[in-house]
Amino acid sequence: MENLVYAIVLLPLVGFLINGLFGKNLPKIVVGSLATLVVFASFVITTSLFLGFDKESAPVVIKAFEWFRVNGIQVNFGFQVDQLSLMMVMIITGIGSLIHLYSIGYMSHDKGFYKFFTYLNLFIFSMLLLVLGSNYLILFIGWEGVGLCSYLLIGFWYTNEEYGKAARKAFIMNRIGDLGLLIGIFAIAANVNAIDYLSVAQNASSFELDGTTIIFITASLFIGATGKSAQVPLYTWLPDAMAGPTPVSALIHAATMVTAGIYLVVRSNFLFTLAPTVQDGILLIGFLTAALAGFYALRQNDIKKVLAYSTVSQLGFMFIALGLGAYTTAMFHVMTHAFFKALLFLGAGSVIHAMSNEQDMRFMGGLKKYIPITHITFLIGTLAISGFPLLSGMISKDEILVAAYAKNPIYWVMLFVLAAITATYMFRLYYLTFHGQFRGTEEQKHHLHESPVNMTLPLIVLAVLSVVGGFINLPHFIGHGHYAKLMEWLKPVLTEESFKQMENTLSGVDFNTEMILLGATILMFFTVWFFVKNTYVKKQKKALPEEQYSGWEKLSAKKLFIDEIYNACIVRPIEEAGKAAAMFDKAVLDPIVNFIGLGAQDSGRAAKRLQNGNVENYVLIMSLAIGIVLIVNFLLK
Repeated sequence: MENLVYAIVLLPLVGFLINGLFGKNLPKIVVGSLATLVVFASFVITTSLFLGFDKESAPVVIKAFEWFRVNGIQVNFGFQVDQLSLMMVMIITGIGSLIHLYSIGYMSHDKGFYKFFTYLNLFIFSMLLLVLGSNYLILFIGWEGVGLCSYLLIGFWYTNEEYGKAARKAFIMNRIGDLGLLIGIFAIAANVNAIDYLSVAQNASSFELDGTTIIFITASLFIGATGKSAQVPLYTWLPDAMAGPTPVSALIHAATMVTAGIYLVVRSNFLFTLAPTVQDGILLIGFLTAALAGFYALRQNDIKKVLAYSTVSQLGFMFIALGLGAYTTAMFHVMTHAFFKALLFLGAGSVIHAMSNEQDMRFMGGLKKYIPITHITFLIGTLAISGFPLLSGMISKDEILVAAYAKNPIYWVMLFVLAAITATYMFRLYYLTFHGQFRGTEEQKHHLHESPVNMTLPLIVLAVLSVVGGFINLPHFIGHGHYAKLMEWLKPVLTEESFKQMENTLSGVDFNTEMILLGATILMFFTVWFFVKNTYVKKQKKALPEEQYSGWEKLSAKKLFIDEIYNACIVRPIEEAGKAAAMFDKAVLDPIVNFIGLGAQDSGRAAKRLQNGNVENYVLIMSLAIGIVLIVNFLLK
């Protein structure tokens, strides 16, 4: 196992080094194939480990070497293989290899082709460090690595100034969260005298339930999670991150990097279970994020912006599950979301490819007859995220709804409304893009074509996964007792307290009640589908420029003016403070420094006259100095 784990991690690193050093001089097909194959090889190896790893197996820690010791804390560089890390690695390498394959076609005409695949391989390597590391410090290295790759890939087309600003925005907002994570790691080390997961879990019982220390630690970790997983208030970077190439949006900002915050909380379940107050805070932030992002998505016209706000909203659903203590439910939605959201982003990329880089849905329409494979697969992704019965998104979202009802029926009502909003904006996107009359230019219409097979094949695979992925964790009404499979699989990575909390939550609704709740959600889905189809197909309602909306539609299109508020309250004051500091530096500090410098120069010139090489002068100065010393000494006596 040790050699296989090393291979999983190192293969993407090898691809990064080869393409980074020699890719400029290699044919594009070699660069793309190499980058894709190393990730696919990691996936194959992970699959073999996954199939051979028993659900009751204890975590396996592989120590590479002792890293350092400080204040009695021994930190090893190593990897932890368990049910949670294997599940995450399967998602990262499986979805990652499909997106690499897709990118060969999507980026084929880009001048920075080799750099793009170099960055993608580096991202996969960093993400594998994050989820396979055996302690919080290795997680932090991977955490920073994916942040760096995110910056490089969002600003990949750096000649566009706006794209550069989007990359900086993502980098800076993530740094805020990263500081919280780092403080949390320091606090763990100070209180437990260890930072590896197994030791911290064993000593977690020493913390007082909902005590000041455990609240501080978990709140700090959660701040880190809000930055990486785009939760309120650190969420505005992710929609702007759509400036990067579409495969980047699919890999980093839908399927993998943004789920790092969920992984952190689930991995640290032994701490969060001891802090019910922080769990309540996670629940509140999850609801707020899901509601705001869902509202914004209702009137966005950029196809990628709709999917971006959808991602933020779905991440909110996952944090709601975490706040309810349903850790495996959150991970289940992480998995299904990776399938259908990667599919939707790649489908959007195929649409943009066919539309000659047009992203505004106002200039699309009627595309289903021009790009049939993209249309069918995109429809499947839309149905999955919207809650079509028995598709993956419906099953995982239903589990969150059941957990919410078990906690408080009001939570279920709130989530029910949010699920309806999700279906509304997704069907709006689908009908504006693929139905009705084509609204683009004649030149765009002339160039409409289906994407090549290396782009459509990943769409087909992801569409199949979006259909069957939910059966990994069957719902109550099939066999009754749906949580047994995934819950039992992840049981070894959960403490006894975490498992009991989750078991009580997921089994807190009787079968008949759940059938009523399920019937309500299915009825809601078909009602929304009929309403949106009637609005945008039969009545042919058109999307308008954001300036022409009024009332709630204008607030949705303008995102409640949150970006403007951030700019007015945070960005501009900091910029003005920077300008004031620069003026103070130039007007006050510079003259002082210059005065000191000139004084040193003048004194040097004066001293230079004394040091003229004349021995007689030196003897005279020495004599005068001795005389002055004697006179002073005499006077003092």
